[in-house]
Amino acid sequence: MLKGYIPPYNATVVQKLLDQGALLMGKTNLDEFAMGSGSTDGIFGPVKNPWSYSKQYREKRKQKPHGETEDSNWLITGGSSGGSAAAVSAFTCFAALGSDTGGSTRNPAAHCGVVGLKPSYGLVSRHGLIPLVNSMDVPGILTRCVDDAAVVLGVLAGHDCRDSTTVQDPVKPLTLPNLTDVSKLCIGIPKEYHVPELSSEVQSLWSKAAKLFESEGAKVIEVSLPHTRYSIVCYHVLCTSEVASNMARFDGLEYGHRCDINVSTEAMYAATRREGFNDVVRGRILSGNFFLLKENYENYFVRAQKVRRLIANDFVNVFNSGVDVLLTPTTLSEAVPYVEFIKEDNRTRSAQDDIFTQAVNMAGLPAVSVPMALSNQGLPIGLQFIGRAFCDQQLLTIAKWFEKQVQFPVIQLQETMDDCSSVFENEKLTSVSLKQ
Repeated sequence: MLKGYIPPYNATVVQKLLDQGALLMGKTNLDEFAMGSGSTDGIFGPVKNPWSYSKQYREKRKQKPHGETEDSNWLITGGSSGGSAAAVSAFTCFAALGSDTGGSTRNPAAHCGVVGLKPSYGLVSRHGLIPLVNSMDVPGILTRCVDDAAVVLGVLAGHDCRDSTTVQDPVKPLTLPNLTDVSKLCIGIPKEYHVPELSSEVQSLWSKAAKLFESEGAKVIEVSLPHTRYSIVCYHVLCTSEVASNMARFDGLEYGHRCDINVSTEAMYAATRREGFNDVVRGRILSGNFFLLKENYENYFVRAQKVRRLIANDFVNVFNSGVDVLLTPTTLSEAVPYVEFIKEDNRTRSAQDDIFTQAVNMAGLPAVSVPMALSNQGLPIGLQFIGRAFCDQQLLTIAKWFEKQVQFPVIQLQETMDDCSSVFENEKLTSVSLKQ
């Protein structure tokens, strides 16, 4: 739909980075209109996970199945912002931007072994971000460490007169203290996140992380988010409903693809949208239109809005009880091969992969995925920290402490490792320029 389209202005987040001296290296691939959890449905093809070519992964797979070549069983990045996660993971850039509506920054971050931050709703401007779900969309940040995410957030956060949802209060530059004592922290473990589909490796690392906090004196308690079981269905209804509304602007009149059919305006509309959208986008538009029909509106959309409020209240109640952050898995498992991922349709995969992440968007809370360790297959597994609304600094401070404790290994890509020292030097220079 937007192939070859050049926007007449920069998004606020891009302009803020440029104003601080950052260099825009390019645009990354993603699922079409950010609808997906694998970065496999983009117009430029699927995104390959850099860990498919890492020394850690390939050494674990020296015994290949019969008929498999070096490049025949590559891994997905997760999505929808998989291109951004892959770019950061492969040392292509210091940081990358994504969008996060239901986990689209945190999911690929976990699969690519990088940090994925979803800021509090309203902290960062959405102006210039192509909307998917206005009430949940947040620009996401992908970096290789928590400190770098804080640097970028410090540049991006703040009021924007072109986005009425942004906070009015001025936001101070973000600096993370070196947390040395976690004994005063209370870490919540949501019992509803213990789902049957969770892999044993992720479950084990999740428990290990909780014990790490406990061993350092933090209080670790089980908490309940009782309406979590309804969150995926609720998210689907609200997401597709807003998608149907937002995608209506792509009609071939103002910008983007326009079909040559000139029989009638209606025929041009239909042909333009048929040609410009893939099956996934068209399917979500149809679902949303169904939920918004007059006879369905009260039973689906209005009820989903009420459930959303209950989900948000669950988080409020937990944090009001004294919990500082919640600790959860980010994904059900490590990254899977592309050939396995596409055996399920997009809608099924998205429902599975968003299970731990989408409720945060409905509640407007900040969350960050931090890589913890490599699986038995040599692939990254990340855990998610969820914080109070607009307590992003506290969230990142705790995540930074955790990151320092686990010492996640650097991806070993031969081409990258040859130039590793120069890359890190460039990172230091970039960090300084962004802070100024």
